[in-house]
Amino acid sequence: MMAAEKPELSRGELLKKLRAEHAQTVERTQELLKDQKRIQRDICSFIRETPKSVPEIAKEIGLPANQVLWYIASFRKYGIVVEDGMCEDYPLYRKAEEN
Repeated sequence: MMAAEKPELSRGELLKKLRAEHAQTVERTQELLKDQKRIQRDICSFIRETPKSVPEIAKEIGLPANQVLWYIASFRKYGIVVEDGMCEDYPLYRKAEEN
């Protein structure tokens, strides 16, 4: 004989169950996302008016230059920032014009 089958959960119920089971992971991920959005906003607001180099941006927002460079590289890839000249050995970056 077959064992009694459990009724399948709807998608919403399944997601709710998974969120409850992984509450710590969900919370940690939400915090990381908030931090990432804040950093993106800080960088973009700092370079909106005047082009800045990676070390200048890092000093202003209080992050290591290698982390700022990672953000700038991704911003360049998606057209959020553009290079705008040089300052000694460092390229300057500014917020791209919005269409």
